Amino acid sequence: MSAPTPPSARLAQSPAVLRDGRWWLVGDAGAVPVADPALTTVLDGFAEALSAADRAVADLRARPDEPSASVPSTGGWR
Repeated sequence: MSAPTPPSARLAQSPAVLRDGRWWLVGDAGAVPVADPALTTVLDGFAEALSAADRAVADLRARPDEPSASVPSTGGWR
């Protein structure tokens, strides 16, 4: 799988877990491997999108605080 995740990682708050490059559905009764290629493709895409969103948020947080150019300063409450 191409999703950039550690050897074992839960996908958000879902029962889907990527372990050693293979998707599993995990529940209280145990775990079953995901065998459907269409589902693994969707899980890979979702994992990649979440990873990209996490990187974008981290990049935004790493920026120094900048005043917004589109919002004029009113100097306080009116």
